[in-house]
Amino acid sequence: MSEASVPVGVVGVGALGRHHARVWASVEGARLVGVHDTDTARAEAVASAHGCPAHGDLDTLLGEARAVSVAVPTVDHHAIGRRALESGCDVLLEKPMTSTLAEADDLVALAEEKKAVLQVGHIERFNPATEVLIEAAKAPRFIEVHRLGSFSPRSLDVDVVLDLMIHDLDILLVLDPSEPTQIEAVGVPVLTSRVDIANARIRFESGLIANLTASRVSLEKVRKFRAFAPRTYVSADFTAREAQVFLLEPGDGDQPRIASQKRGAPDQEPLRRQIEAFLGAVRGRATPVVSGTDGRRALALAHRILARMAEG
Repeated sequence: MSEASVPVGVVGVGALGRHHARVWASVEGARLVGVHDTDTARAEAVASAHGCPAHGDLDTLLGEARAVSVAVPTVDHHAIGRRALESGCDVLLEKPMTSTLAEADDLVALAEEKKAVLQVGHIERFNPATEVLIEAAKAPRFIEVHRLGSFSPRSLDVDVVLDLMIHDLDILLVLDPSEPTQIEAVGVPVLTSRVDIANARIRFESGLIANLTASRVSLEKVRKFRAFAPRTYVSADFTAREAQVFLLEPGDGDQPRIASQKRGAPDQEPLRRQIEAFLGAVRGRATPVVSGTDGRRALALAHRILARMAEG
């Protein structure tokens, strides 16, 4: 692709999409050519803030853009993602990728057919703390995750597993690519008709055991991911964008010592890093950091957890 700025658009400018528009408006190498939302007043407000048109017709925006962020409700991910891919656009599709695995398979196949870049918006993959975690926690044997947040009317079209836990499932599958062999799970609807707090215990073929808790009815916000590996312990704080790494090293005589270091980059915004990585894949026609296949695998594990909950 030439060095000219890539024309980009944002479909859906609600709680998440408006931030996509904000970042796209200032990313070097991209040009925000418009936004679209079914709420025209909201679209016009976001467009005005960033000096671009609000397109009332989605196809008009897709005709002008080379790449789009899709941040509509999950139930519409497949339909909008398919329209964008069919129009020739590369797509950054918010998580969860789709509602069903069949829809995810359809988008992966269509992107391959169109030779399009399809990236799934697992934003924690671009958190500086995650980079430390993946680098330091080699062959983990036990993982403990807490992702807790207060109630919000956003994303109530899906349960907490697809809304919050799926972030950590994606990272878990990067840390251990072996197959999950056993799942125990419980979920409780508290403030909505869907599961609002969930716990899953997953055993992998490698022997790794992961215990994950996700809640959207907590009084405090917690985003902690702890990994224990031979001679290594890593505690990642996604909110602080930092990770503490503890290593058991040879000491004086027969006494080992514990070395620790804090690493990360609190000043780096994960969404900006995600969008810049997507833009790099678009310009270089490269496989994105979080591919459609990656998004599909995290979705499949989330659905296995939900199925286990339904079994009681």
